[in-house]
Amino acid sequence: MINRPRRLRANPLIRGMVRETRVSADSLIYPIFFEEGTNIKAEISAMEGQYRYSPDRAKEIIDDCLSHGVNKVLLFGIPREKDEVGSQAYAENGIVQQAIRAIKEEYKDDIYVITDVCMCEYTSHGHCGILCGHDVDNDETLKYLTAIAVSHAAAGADMVAPSDMMDGRIAALRAGLDDNGFQNTPIMSYAVKYASKFYGPFREAAGSAPSFGDRKAYQMDPHNIREAMKEAALDEEEGADILMVKPAMSYLDVVKELSYNTNLPIAAYSVSGEYAMIKNAGKAGLIDEYGIMCETTTSMYRAGVDILMTYYAREIADAIKRGDIG
Repeated sequence: MINRPRRLRANPLIRGMVRETRVSADSLIYPIFFEEGTNIKAEISAMEGQYRYSPDRAKEIIDDCLSHGVNKVLLFGIPREKDEVGSQAYAENGIVQQAIRAIKEEYKDDIYVITDVCMCEYTSHGHCGILCGHDVDNDETLKYLTAIAVSHAAAGADMVAPSDMMDGRIAALRAGLDDNGFQNTPIMSYAVKYASKFYGPFREAAGSAPSFGDRKAYQMDPHNIREAMKEAALDEEEGADILMVKPAMSYLDVVKELSYNTNLPIAAYSVSGEYAMIKNAGKAGLIDEYGIMCETTTSMYRAGVDILMTYYAREIADAIKRGDIG
């Protein structure tokens, strides 16, 4: 007798019924860059189809997200002025704070606003914390990260997402938020953030390249997976509500391993380099951009991703509606 698995592949209806990996637009988060100024919509040359906006044009991109069925966004800010301590990151009228207020005043609870909590876009040296000589002072940085998170929550952010990779920052942020009346503001931790070459286009988009050295002393070594489980466990213990792996595509083994080690939701960030590779290869006619987008997205959810941050969020939501994903 021949075993016939093909019986369950015969047509789209049966394939849809037995599909093991399900993807929903509810799980998609779209990253948006905001810069100071007015009437700005500037294309990011390294990321075709992605733009930097001024807060007064937030409605344009939020309306577009909602039209595709994407109602969660992750905000990054590019300040006009930078200094040694990244003071514009926690300023009451900082660029992210302006963008949060502009979005929330217009959309209230129709859009869920998550903010990146870090310092690299705001410091004159481009590192993710306060310097002591040429080293980032971990414990001193925690005070500043806490101030950033509290300022975002005060402006109306629904969730904060620290990406700095300082030790102890989840406990510090949780305490700071709680002490300031934001006990119900969740923390999505960039728990497992690797020192990756996939971040190149982002650094152009956010103007966040370090002026000296690199970030290998605080971001993770790409060779390590047990250390990733350690980082995630520490963040869970300190009060993180969601754990993130970043980047996504080359670290799906880490996502899978993490899925065996936590009951928290797992997020992944399909980063700028992943987006740019697919976009540029498609433009060059080397691949089917849409098909590769669908296939790589499916692989992320198959590995154990519950939440996906991606510059393709709007296109993925459309693909879900068509039945090409999920």
